[in-house]
Amino acid sequence: MFAILASASSAGAPANGGIAGLLLNFGPLLLVFVAFYFLMIRPQQRRMRSLQTAVSNVKKNDSVVTAGGILGKVTKVEDATVEVEIAPNTRVRVVKATLTEVQPAGGTKPAND
Repeated sequence: MFAILASASSAGAPANGGIAGLLLNFGPLLLVFVAFYFLMIRPQQRRMRSLQTAVSNVKKNDSVVTAGGILGKVTKVEDATVEVEIAPNTRVRVVKATLTEVQPAGGTKPAND
């Protein structure tokens, strides 16, 4: 008897179909994706683009940080590698793609002590 009442009560309900039903179902998911794009994906793309520009424009006497955490000053630039001085008279060759930060020479002001 309860099954008959349950099926009878749902039989008269209008079906929520068509474009309006699809928008109501996928609208919140679409809004979350748009928010995710503007808050996460787009800023990361900008950072990567600026890093690639800085790495391609690296020149002698720039301070760099590698992905391994090595800090040094660029002494020689080649096509795919740079030579970095990490200590007096200690130079290593590093692949440009592993550079994570580039500070131009003389780019920062000295502290007023």
